[in-house]
Amino acid sequence: MKNNGKWFYAFEAVLAVMVLILAVMMKGKNEEHIDRISVVIQNSEDSQWAAFRYGLKMAAQDQEIELVIVSTADTMTEEEEMSVISQEIEHGADAVIVQPVSGKNIYRKLKKLQKKALMMLVESDAFVVQDDARLPIVEPDHYAMGKKLAEELLNDYNGNLKGKAIGIITGQNQQGEAVRKRKQGFEDSLEGTGAKVRWTVSCSLAETGDIFLGEQSAVDIAVALDNHSLIVAGQYAEANNLHGALVYGIGNSTEAVYGLDIGAVECLIVPDTFSMGYQSVTQIAQSLKHYFHKMEGKTVSFTAIRREELFLEKNQEILFTMSQ
Repeated sequence: MKNNGKWFYAFEAVLAVMVLILAVMMKGKNEEHIDRISVVIQNSEDSQWAAFRYGLKMAAQDQEIELVIVSTADTMTEEEEMSVISQEIEHGADAVIVQPVSGKNIYRKLKKLQKKALMMLVESDAFVVQDDARLPIVEPDHYAMGKKLAEELLNDYNGNLKGKAIGIITGQNQQGEAVRKRKQGFEDSLEGTGAKVRWTVSCSLAETGDIFLGEQSAVDIAVALDNHSLIVAGQYAEANNLHGALVYGIGNSTEAVYGLDIGAVECLIVPDTFSMGYQSVTQIAQSLKHYFHKMEGKTVSFTAIRREELFLEKNQEILFTMSQ
């Protein structure tokens, strides 16, 4: 009797495994349902997302997945972003790629929605409470980008910035955690070089930039830590309204490249946003198609470009993805 009982339980265990395998196989063979991924990023139609959108579309095509890039405003509040994400899930999204807005509650809310749809973060991890089950994120190393920007600046001054005044420009409500890390990396790398950060200003996408930079005191170097700020700083430099300050910055749009091309920007750090889009869709697709696949975060690369290097073969792919 004892042996019969053992065989019975063993048989049940084998049967359960077979049922699970069959369910996974049936899910994979179900041709009636096409997996859908929605993408929620701020100011989604802006040129800074061109390479990112191209990466999303190429991966969706390769993975045979439906992709929806939600049209959004310049900026979103936490409530607005959560409302958009919830609507996308209600409309059938199996997964959502999110650029989270700044806020202490956004991460917790996104984790709750993970029960209804897969969540993948891009660009920034917002305000993250450390835990053992963090949401996966695809992003560049923002601290390293800020550090690289400082290194390029130091190279131009032979490592000596004694007496040099620096102004830092950031975008208000734009990539809050990302910009904070970039700023930290930049400032940490300037310690002991003699440089002084004279001011830090921010501007929103709604501002034209007509007055906010002109009101600042003169500096030797202006450092822009996001795409929008770099464009504005480049326009100021082109119009000779920066009191002769040289512009260095981080950007990922054709407008940012234009500033470099005409000499308004000295050095441009470009994150690989094409890979950011491609990797995020690919990770999600694998999880949707394979039950046991676990999504993983990815760190994408970045490139420092100078005007004289702009049209070298090694940078052609970057320029191409930005123009799509």
